[in-house]
Amino acid sequence: DGGDMNMGGQPVPVIEGNFNRLLPIPNTVSGNTTLAAQATTANINGSNISVLGYQANDILGPAIRVNSGINTNINFQNDLSEKSNIHWHGLKIPANMDGHPAALVNPGSSFNYQFTINQRAGLCWYHPHPDRATGRQSFQGLAGLFIINDAEEAALNLPTGIYEIPLVIQDKRLTSSGITYNPSMGEVMSGYMGETIIVNGEASPYTEVATGFYRLRILNGSNARIYNLALSNNADMIIIGNDGGLLKNPATVKSVLLSPGERLDILVNFAGLTTGTEVFFESRMFDNGGSAQGKQGFKIMKFIITQTIYDSFTLPASLSSVNAISPSSSSKTRNFIINAMQMSDGMNMTGIHRINDKIYDTYRIDENVSANAIEIWVFDNSQGDEPHPMHLHGVHFQVLERSGGRAQLTASENGWKDTVLVMPRETVKIIIPFSTLTGVFVFHCHNLEHEDDGMMLQYQLT
Repeated sequence: DGGDMNMGGQPVPVIEGNFNRLLPIPNTVSGNTTLAAQATTANINGSNISVLGYQANDILGPAIRVNSGINTNINFQNDLSEKSNIHWHGLKIPANMDGHPAALVNPGSSFNYQFTINQRAGLCWYHPHPDRATGRQSFQGLAGLFIINDAEEAALNLPTGIYEIPLVIQDKRLTSSGITYNPSMGEVMSGYMGETIIVNGEASPYTEVATGFYRLRILNGSNARIYNLALSNNADMIIIGNDGGLLKNPATVKSVLLSPGERLDILVNFAGLTTGTEVFFESRMFDNGGSAQGKQGFKIMKFIITQTIYDSFTLPASLSSVNAISPSSSSKTRNFIINAMQMSDGMNMTGIHRINDKIYDTYRIDENVSANAIEIWVFDNSQGDEPHPMHLHGVHFQVLERSGGRAQLTASENGWKDTVLVMPRETVKIIIPFSTLTGVFVFHCHNLEHEDDGMMLQYQLT
């Protein structure tokens, strides 16, 4: 055990830009489309650099927007020089469509992802998931949003059109030629972080807003960096949704942690601000994030108030029907110990991050689960020194409790989730209603360096 060795990663300081480039908005496509993973170029921070993308001349794929109930047909063309695939993060779809790490598409080949959208409105996303290459392919640009709408959400008359802004927050290491990805041993420990924060593919952008309510649809699309989101004027942020869609009731906060893979749906009201006022979306310092996280506050993007309007939107007191699952309905509790670093073969650092002292093996089923079962899973990081956002494929779950560390749930952890942040010294208990989508799915840490290092197991639903 290398617990006495200083193997923890170091903070990677963010270098703020000058917030003078306009925030891009991803183009929107339907559920019948083609995504071509390719080496391309994108203009970031005023320079054309080499990136990977799902469309030409862009670092982000298009936002796929669909209504619940429709059938999708998405043709994935792999124009990379290596194997890849697409995982539909947050979608409850059959195992053979989920983008399992072993279900790869060869260079020059294609695959049709066809599935029915059988879930409530929410913000999901897509990214590659090849074993041991997820971190690199994602960091170099492969990602995109997947937005589901439904009648329940439409009835709320939430801000829409230009008042609904998707925000994909990522950190990158930019050079004059491209995006660098070469994690050191310490960065496998802490996760790979970049010095430049990009939003929707642009570094330190700004956007113009009017004096009313805006709906910000936020994805932490970073490999490892956790953000403590807040507004520079300390205004309220009203959380209306998370990974799995709308909350039961709105929750008002001044700041909220967002770990890799997690999503947030928040309302911000710019009413009462005078034209010309600038408000920054920022990440504040936070405690208990291990040796590399939360050590710095920095600005992410800028809002400039340019127009005074009359806004008639009123916040609904109730958003959605979310029924809490009783722990007594669980038929089984499974415990997952997040292991501290193990040193083997001298300084050969592979499989540092483990679950129940196991690393990923595509030929081994780690957990057998019965279809339609309700189970409690416990992620125990009580002996750990690193944060771990734990993500389950194929399901949504509810967070029951957190002990140790922060010792409580956050406002964004009500409702339905697919990723939950387990900080050092914390144990988090979730309850999962499994479906009839039989097959093999993975669950893993969404710090992508941890995942690629083996912090991923498989469950089979039968």
